[in-house]
This record gives sequence, structure tokens and C-alpha cells, in this order.
Amino acid sequence: MHHILYTGRFLLGSTHRTAWRKCCSSFAKMMRAVCVDVPGGPENLLLRTVPRPQPKDGEVLIKVHATALNRADLLQRRGLYPPPPGESDIIGLEVAGTVDTLGPGVKRGWKPDDRVMALLCGGGYAEYVTVPEELLMPVPPTLTLCQAAAIPEAWLTAFQLLALIAQVKEGEVVLAHAGASGVGTAAVQLVRLFGAVPIVTAGSPEKLKMAKELGAAAGFNYKEESFAQGVHDFTGGKGADVILDCIGGCNWEQNVSCLATDGRWVLYGTMGGRAVEGDLLGKLLSKRGHLLSSLLRSRSLQTGPPP
Repeated sequence: MHHILYTGRFLLGSTHRTAWRKCCSSFAKMMRAVCVDVPGGPENLLLRTVPRPQPKDGEVLIKVHATALNRADLLQRRGLYPPPPGESDIIGLEVAGTVDTLGPGVKRGWKPDDRVMALLCGGGYAEYVTVPEELLMPVPPTLTLCQAAAIPEAWLTAFQLLALIAQVKEGEVVLAHAGASGVGTAAVQLVRLFGAVPIVTAGSPEKLKMAKELGAAAGFNYKEESFAQGVHDFTGGKGADVILDCIGGCNWEQNVSCLATDGRWVLYGTMGGRAVEGDLLGKLLSKRGHLLSSLLRSRSLQTGPPP
């Protein structure tokens, strides 16, 4: 009887330990994420437990320390900016954190616990996210992870618009709309680094002041004045060599008016509407203007930005 009872207790303990291991293993495969079941306001955001992504070939699993808030996230929450096909429907286009797990085929020397930041197609509002190693960047030691999380989307957008799309040259005048936005503030600083001259539009004196503190040579309050006239006055009638435009439709006439001959108008958003009425093509043609457009999120790893 003694041996039977002892065996019974042993088997019960073994069963308990096995169940506990299974429970822990199952829990380790899950994570918390911010989800949206019904598009709408911030009250529709839900904190939910979901399966943790597993890194595929050439991917790295990041343990997220911080993410950022972009206009694209707000649009996706409202159901107006869906992720590209096959990408995570969890919001979040940039993160900073540490390397957790390397997928098969990773070649670039990343190690567990490396501090990294990354540009994403989605999935940043979660405890973990997988990233192709091509989109992973080391966090400089001078930056905190919270600071690093605000870099990839805004700064890479600004860089690719200025350097790869517009190909800004030293001494050129660059007009950046929404000069106090994430992309706008990054653009002002990058334009200065390129040896060009940044000017901006914004909707309040406070925003214009901030842009000027970051390096903007001039700023125009689009709610109170014609920014086209301001650009003409600043450039002595020559106009802006490059316009970074996230507004679109409602600004087209002023944009063409203040665009320099052979200038580049780079469209990367349509906050002011998509419809255009009037002689856009004729007026742009008279300036020999270049109308360029670009989006970052819809690019594949294969196509990438133009060289």
C-alpha cells in the first residue's frame, strides 16, 4: 500500500509538472498587442493576447521597447489606410527594442540583446514583431530606445523624398509643407545637412517658431497668408526648387505658382484632398515642372526606393 500511494503521488506530481511546462510553453508563444476590431476613434483600441510572430527566413524577432504614433496609424485605426497584402493588421510602422531571436538565414551579424530600431509595414503596437533584417538598424549609443522609436518612419520618409526622389542639391530652396510635423521637422534638418535652404508652411505661430528653431530660413502661416507670395518674396521671384507636399489637392495652384522653372514638386500625401479642378497640367507644363510622387509603406524589399 505504501508503494502504491507513493507511486500515485509521483505520477500526480509528474502530471502537474508536464501540465505546467505545457502552460508555460503556450504562454511563451503569445504576446499582448493593441488591436482594432471596429474602425473608429481611440476608444476602439483593444489590448489583446495574440500569437507571437515567429521569424521566417532572413527575419529577426524584436522585443519591442517603444513604438511611435504616425498619421498613418491614425488613418489605419479609422479604417482608411489598410496594411499592404500579407502584412500584419496590427497598427505601428516603427519600433525600437532589442533582438530576441534570429530567424534562419540571417546574415548581417545581429546578436540577441542588440539595440535596434526598425521600419515596419505594420505590427509595431505589440510586445514582439518580426522584421526582415534589411529593415533593421542599430540604435546609436547616444539615443534612448524611446528616442530611436521616433526615427525610422519620419526620418527615412524625409530622407528618401529629399535624397532619392527630389535629389536636392546644395544651395537649392526647399519648401516643406507641414513644417512642424514629423516628416517636416526631419526634412528641415536634413535640408540643412545637404547644404540647401529649408522654408516651411505651418498653421500657427508656435509651429513656425519650432520649425525656425530647427533651421527653417522662413515660414509662412497658410491660414493667414498666401504661402506662394511668401515664397516669391523670399526667393526674389525665382520660386522653390523643391516642394515637399503632403497636402495635395487644395494647394495645387499655390504650389505651381511658387515652383521654380524646372522645379520638382514631390507629392507624398493628400491631407488636403485628392481632387483637382483647373488647369493643373497646363500651368505645370509652363514651368517645365516635375510632378513626382512617393509612398514608403507600399514599397517591397525588392523594389525599394529608386537609386
